Amino acid sequence: MNIYRTHNCYQLNAKNDGEEVILSGWIHKKRDHGNLLFLDLRDHYGITQCVIQNDNPNFNLIEKTSLETVVRVSGVASKRSVETINKDLLTGEIEIKVNNFEILSYCKELPMPVFSDQDYAEDIRLKYRFLDLRRKKLHQNIILRSNVISFIRKKMKELGFLEFQTPILTASSPEGARDFLVPSRLNPGKFYALPQAPQQFKQLIMVAGFDRYFQIAPCFRDEDARADRSPGEFYQLDIEMSFVEQKDVFQVVQQLIVDVFKEFSTKKILQENFPQITYEDALLKYGSDKPDLRNPLIIFDTTKLFLEDDVKFEIFKKLVKSGSVVRALKTPKTFDKPRSFFDGIDKWAKEQGASGLAYLTIEKENNALSAKGPVGKLFSENAIKNLMKLCEAEVGDSIFFACGNKSEVEKIMSLARDKVGRDLNLVDENTFAFCWIVDYPMFEIDPTTKKIEFSHNPFSMPQGDISKLDFDNPLDIKAYQYDIVCNGIELSSGAIRNHIPELMYKLFNIAGYSKEDVDKKFIGMINALSYGAPPHGGIAPGLDRIVMLLADEKNIREVTMFPMNQSAQDLMMNAPSEVSDNQLKELNLKLLK
Repeated sequence: MNIYRTHNCYQLNAKNDGEEVILSGWIHKKRDHGNLLFLDLRDHYGITQCVIQNDNPNFNLIEKTSLETVVRVSGVASKRSVETINKDLLTGEIEIKVNNFEILSYCKELPMPVFSDQDYAEDIRLKYRFLDLRRKKLHQNIILRSNVISFIRKKMKELGFLEFQTPILTASSPEGARDFLVPSRLNPGKFYALPQAPQQFKQLIMVAGFDRYFQIAPCFRDEDARADRSPGEFYQLDIEMSFVEQKDVFQVVQQLIVDVFKEFSTKKILQENFPQITYEDALLKYGSDKPDLRNPLIIFDTTKLFLEDDVKFEIFKKLVKSGSVVRALKTPKTFDKPRSFFDGIDKWAKEQGASGLAYLTIEKENNALSAKGPVGKLFSENAIKNLMKLCEAEVGDSIFFACGNKSEVEKIMSLARDKVGRDLNLVDENTFAFCWIVDYPMFEIDPTTKKIEFSHNPFSMPQGDISKLDFDNPLDIKAYQYDIVCNGIELSSGAIRNHIPELMYKLFNIAGYSKEDVDKKFIGMINALSYGAPPHGGIAPGLDRIVMLLADEKNIREVTMFPMNQSAQDLMMNAPSEVSDNQLKELNLKLLK
């Protein structure tokens, strides 16, 4: 028999009445009733109530013992009376009449309690993460994460995938973020890079003749923290498949994602066959390539309307003539909303850095169309008819307008769509709404340098007949690149890969890389592709983000065992830390003062 426990703190019930038992765990709570002391004992599995009589020699010791001290108790399981059953506990039918009590490990004064849901400063929580992880919700989140990973592994095997591990120490390559660099002691002056993703290696696995690969892969990126992204490291479900088209990848991944979300959540999935939205349509209709489809509001392009003579909105007309665009957000049946609602949205937009949002509400009186609101009088009846047609609007609908640079307008209208949708209670929080974003442009213009660069994964295959690609107009080239989005959060990026070396050289040249640059940076992959590479493609859903959605958390650090803070610091282990001069000398490094 185990000296620490005959049962865990989850197992006992009324059927164990009269049994001698031993339990070990943490003192979760205590309640002193004078002649009786109630002690809630907690372990990984659950909580069991223990009762100590005041004539027990250990009574005074238990009374003085602090919460979170690790103890062992032995006694008799006793069925509770009907009126004292705790229905909130799975062990609520039973309690332990304590005979013996032993302290296994003392707990000093806690910097934060672990038995409440009270919020604490993030730095405190991360410094004492081992205590934070004892808290019920966080503990459950980490268990959920483990179960999701196990489930994924099982499903991937059922789908014919094999799990392989790829190197952690590798070469630096442009993946869209900064590399973490590791100096090489044995090769002075040279550096390894921690992989931003196993991109090249998983493609090499396909070239090696394996057909379906997956990995729960650690990825390392030196970038700033966000609510949906941890600084430093994260995990993704890395997938690659040979002899596939885009639709084949979609079929496999949809099946997997739907199975995972059905297994671990009771929320409904809006569409199990994920809708496909082009990148251009996503920016137009939702202002973002990460649309939250739970929100039914749509954005419309009304630019051409402001070139008509029967629209007297001179500020917008002037901006449009100089190259600006106008986007309109229709809000159905908001005619009865007070003026404060509309003014509040306008004020909010200004707080976001925009110039505000103009608005009107469509009315009909005596069979004549008109519009109320600050800019309503600037539209003739014919202009209102045209506006209604462009925006698929009806009488009683309201319309917000934004005018300016295309990217700036898309940004504010995306934010406005989200805010208004929530203000009007249009977003169903009990739903998962997935979609594919497809047809990404191969290239884009860097807004700072004004140079052409890859918009997505540089190893993607361009769409269309390769022999007819217009390399002179690279911004018109679309790629077989795709994202999965759920509830406004990007879960994954993927692509059908470019497996033709000559084509890769041409595309990299457009982005400013010479043949020598490509050979140097991607020598392993470019060499391998020259030895018979199969058409292949893949994707890499973010594991942390999947669990975050399933746990109904807003911050990814709530589903990560030991995350860093916003400044990429591990406060618990004091990393990053200084190293000795001898260590630097061994690495042929010297710190600049």
